[in-house]
Amino acid sequence: MLKAGARAPDFVLRSDQGTDTSLSGLLHSGPLVLYFYPADFTPGCTREACTIRDIHQDLVGAGLQVVGISPQDADSHARFRAQHDLPFLLLSDPDKVAVKLYDVDGPMGFGVRRATFLIDQDSMIHDALLADIRIDRHEAFIKKAIELRE
Repeated sequence: MLKAGARAPDFVLRSDQGTDTSLSGLLHSGPLVLYFYPADFTPGCTREACTIRDIHQDLVGAGLQVVGISPQDADSHARFRAQHDLPFLLLSDPDKVAVKLYDVDGPMGFGVRRATFLIDQDSMIHDALLADIRIDRHEAFIKKAIELRE
């Protein structure tokens, strides 16, 4: 997994809205919380996405945006986003391009590790967290990022 101080690799992935979205394009709007998750509609990933949804206004208020990435296609992401009223983009990475760039591929290439990155506007990783099972650690990570920005 990439660590704090590393440059965040750029990528272009399809969003749940059907548009090609790049990291560099996202960073034009400000710093970014980028999180990788294994799959739409699974209990842990649903809980994580809904937790981020519930603190989304605090993120925006602190000048942060959030984007999630997993291997499911854009249609799955659109259904997941609509069903759970998620106010942030989900990016589709079926070929695991970004997953591999950020070194969060699962063991022996299966699955995706649960990881969260705080990326500054200059594409530098300010902080990073890898916690596959402890979803509450991702919430704490994001709340800390909010506090640092306030």
